[in-house]
Amino acid sequence: MIFEKRETEKGLVAVVTHLPERIECAGDFLDVMASSASEALVIDETHLAPEFFDLKSGVLGDVLQKVSNYRRKLVITGDWSAIGSRAMRDFIRESNRGGQVVFALDAESGIAALR
Repeated sequence: MIFEKRETEKGLVAVVTHLPERIECAGDFLDVMASSASEALVIDETHLAPEFFDLKSGVLGDVLQKVSNYRRKLVITGDWSAIGSRAMRDFIRESNRGGQVVFALDAESGIAALR
């Protein structure tokens, strides 16, 4: 795992730049989060298995529960304009309102949206 660490007004943020394999479950995510040693983690959608974005799989819910339990923040970067699932679009909108988990186009805008 390779991280780019950034000291921001939101605290220490670790941007994932390389993972040996995609995150497929909450356990994989916990490994990355623990290795980051930061208050917030930025990860691109390309580092996440496709099942992550299928709300029925439960992977996203499990990951977000870990973020909440460990009082961390998460930015997931990607182009969300092409999301076909209405439920996922609604989920993204509600998550972005809360500010603990943010779906953003890039790291800078995601970090700025964290609360």
